Amino acid sequence: MPETMSHASNAGSSSTCTPTPCASGSLDAIPRPRVAAPSLRPHRFRSRIGIGLAGGFYPAPHRYQLYLSAGCPLSLRVSITLDLLGLRDSVATSTLVCPADTPDTLASLRRAYEATWHHYDGPLTAPALCDRWSGRVVSNHTPDILRDLAGLLSGRDESCVHSLRAPALAADIDALRDLLEQDLAPTARPEDRSAALDLLERQLASAPYVLGNELTAADVDLWVALLHLDPADALAPYANLSQYVRRLDAHPAFAPHRG
Repeated sequence: MPETMSHASNAGSSSTCTPTPCASGSLDAIPRPRVAAPSLRPHRFRSRIGIGLAGGFYPAPHRYQLYLSAGCPLSLRVSITLDLLGLRDSVATSTLVCPADTPDTLASLRRAYEATWHHYDGPLTAPALCDRWSGRVVSNHTPDILRDLAGLLSGRDESCVHSLRAPALAADIDALRDLLEQDLAPTARPEDRSAALDLLERQLASAPYVLGNELTAADVDLWVALLHLDPADALAPYANLSQYVRRLDAHPAFAPHRG
């Protein structure tokens, strides 16, 4: 099957590598983003792992490699997702720290970008999902990477113990992610952050996880967002959120990243 690749410069989620049946809870109360933030990041690669129109890269074990960036919340979400889906042995990972510490990894990532875009001179961004067979970047758009890991790739691995992104919950997962990226971001207004935490506190009053009784991709997003809150935004006033964080802290996929 021929493989396809698309180039786009529309908004997405990656960080510039400056090398230094689930029981569902309703998220109807979570608003959609008020204003979509413009993206200034060029050279967005957004191919997909799939078959036919779904994507041009076939979902084969051991075919793909992920480049992650140390200290990057997006990379942390991808790393936890790999563990939850049991994909550590079938998807290779390389972590970028800084040029002095990981020069070979940085050079390998650069080769992938250059193989994907002739004379590529843009930033090297991570997370980046690359095809080891062709040496090209499949995607550096984190939401697409997470969807492909939780969908097509994980469906081929018998050790997968979590679905993470059940179709019935996809809209709620995306709505929560939008809320976190807007109202729990470091640049969020204090009043917006407080309102978001109040909403999440209520959401966790009746279930152990943010969308109900099963752990989903939304919990990965929320735990990482809470982990990266400014120290001034302590969770002490939020009993449900505090218990939730402690519960996930003890989970084997989350515990190694607690720091």
